[in-house]
Amino acid sequence: MSAGHDNWYHERESAWLYARVAAHEPDPRKRELFLSLARAAERQAKRWEEASGKPAPVFKPTLRARIVARLLAITGPSGIRPALAAMKLRGLSIYDAAPMPRAGAPFPGHAMPTSVDEIGLRHKRLSGGNLRASVFGVNDGLVSNASLILGVAGAGASSDILITTGIAGLLAGALSMAAGEYVSVRSQREMYEYQIALERDELAEYPEEEAEELALIYAARGMEMSRARELAQEMISNPELALEALSREELGLNPHELGSPWGAALSSFASFAAGAALPVLPFLTGLGSAQALFASVLVSAAGLYAVGMAISLFTGRNAWFGGLRMLAIGVAAGLTAHLIGRALGVAIA
Repeated sequence: MSAGHDNWYHERESAWLYARVAAHEPDPRKRELFLSLARAAERQAKRWEEASGKPAPVFKPTLRARIVARLLAITGPSGIRPALAAMKLRGLSIYDAAPMPRAGAPFPGHAMPTSVDEIGLRHKRLSGGNLRASVFGVNDGLVSNASLILGVAGAGASSDILITTGIAGLLAGALSMAAGEYVSVRSQREMYEYQIALERDELAEYPEEEAEELALIYAARGMEMSRARELAQEMISNPELALEALSREELGLNPHELGSPWGAALSSFASFAAGAALPVLPFLTGLGSAQALFASVLVSAAGLYAVGMAISLFTGRNAWFGGLRMLAIGVAAGLTAHLIGRALGVAIA
């Protein structure tokens, strides 16, 4: 299949999906945005057809596109935004905003730029995503390694075996988490880079169409159309600024923060290892086997309670309740592992 045919097919499928998004979008301004994007995609497809010099084949949407269209009918566009983004549809950043206001009311929610200098400012705030991931990483390491140690202890293992088991569990879990996070973020980054590269090519070839799409997005989110077009034209005059604005507003991406695979892997390794180390530490103090196991249970329980309180920062729930809930979950996991280990130890003996 030629590159020209691929481009033609992509634009035709995009137009087909935009039309279906519009059909299930109750807000008239948002609906008009997607209808305009559908018409723009149809025009792009026509250009690719004319450039090839051959009649285009009969268009048939892929199975993936048909499934997305079915989901649209069930959930509406905002309900399957990730799936629409994966289909490389644009204009989805309008769902970052609150519902459209009544005439004359101030536009709520997503802060609209009023000048070129304001583009990207709202994306430069410190995100709590990394902190949240670290807290959950500590929790994963703590629960899994404490349960592992309690399970082996239930089978009657000595302190030396428990130390070996705890360190092995720490390394195995942390390395597995790091590898999975690296692959995940690497794949996500490659997809984002590909989408931005496509945007750069289209901006170079069809700057006026891209400016109109950007203006339509701003208008759909509450800006006067004349001002939206003026701002979009000002952005398009600077290719780098235009690419950044289009990436943010059409693709919902920050080109400067696509994620670091190595950073994610190291962060995941460190957070998991930190949690997994807690139940191992008492065994390294020279205590007897029973005393070390008891101290490990206490340290793990305190860690679980602290993690539960920290998680409440992201859930908005009461911190004390969050700590007790996490402690109860950890106790249930550890007790189950200990009983299973004990049963296996009796059976093997």
